[in-house]
Amino acid sequence: MATSTVQDLELIRESVKALCEKFPESYWRETDEKDEYPEEFIKALTNEGWLSVLIPEEYGGAGLGMLEAGIILEEINRSGGNSGAGHAQMYTMGAILRHGSEEQKQRFLPKIASGELRLQAFGITEPTAGSDTTSITTTAVKQGDKYIVNGQKIFISRTEHSDLMLLLARTTPKDQVAKKTDGLSLFILDMKEQQDNITIRPIDTMINHATTEVFFENAVIPEENLIGEEGKGFKYVLSGMNAERILVASESLGDGKYFVDKSVQYANERVVFNRPIGQNQGVQFPIAQSYMDIEAATLMRDKAAKLFDAGENCGAEANMAKYLATESTWKAANAAMNTFGGYGFAKEYNIERKFREARLFIVAPVTNNLVTTYIGQHVLGLPRSF
Repeated sequence: MATSTVQDLELIRESVKALCEKFPESYWRETDEKDEYPEEFIKALTNEGWLSVLIPEEYGGAGLGMLEAGIILEEINRSGGNSGAGHAQMYTMGAILRHGSEEQKQRFLPKIASGELRLQAFGITEPTAGSDTTSITTTAVKQGDKYIVNGQKIFISRTEHSDLMLLLARTTPKDQVAKKTDGLSLFILDMKEQQDNITIRPIDTMINHATTEVFFENAVIPEENLIGEEGKGFKYVLSGMNAERILVASESLGDGKYFVDKSVQYANERVVFNRPIGQNQGVQFPIAQSYMDIEAATLMRDKAAKLFDAGENCGAEANMAKYLATESTWKAANAAMNTFGGYGFAKEYNIERKFREARLFIVAPVTNNLVTTYIGQHVLGLPRSF
């Protein structure tokens, strides 16, 4: 993996900014209002290679690290965009890279890197299981040289805009395994090939996140699309969660810096009672406090990313980065809404859109309550709370 210098990182920031300037906030406002997928932006992002930076060079990617990937997503969101439309392309492929066979890597990664194939969908969550992943009931039953999948997933994003899905399913019933985490297997599902056996229903949500409910009825997965060992999929999913948390923290940091940037600009320009509103401590202090919190969260993100890239355990740091980034950004979002006052609710100012988008990361892809329990149990040594 290549190591970037400070100058390299700054070049990445400036390059991503230049790309984002071609997609102003009016573009994102329109896609949000129409509930459309930002197809043009994702194509441009793919063509410039930004979504494949974590794929090694031998498979067509840039071979860069988690810090570089995080900075890319951060800058997209800081520009007023929504990198959630493409972020999964970065971390879902990690399961193939870390646990897939060489044949799977050669078959999928170059096409994912080039954009020929999109691996954007990650099928884990189910209506009755929620955050209790070991209680999922979607099954994959082995029949000869293939698996037959039946079940249901919910809150699965971008299934309508993805060729492949990373799917977690039960291959051994929960009551037949020694540990509840056993018996879960991870697959690469070709959704285009199996479209007649898959039903996708969009879920109308408060943000434009291409969220869907997915039903599988005798969907077929060839055995060569099983990632790693049958029954060990839960472990493979866990290994990718640190990457996901670091990248989500980065997106949230971009949102937070967006709110601070906008708040500072508006507080300097907006004059009420013959003085800029930023002169009032009631306006100034929340912005300054949010800025300090976001800068501290950025340091934790950087630490987590560097540990990840060094191959060291970064579970605590990745979780803390996600928590600190999302909580500080939510403070910044509220400070921005208060700074803009009534104009913050006007769509043309974009604050209300980013406000809605920023709220998501406190509960997804993992709720901050579960992050807190992780720190309590695994870092502080407190009793398991669930």
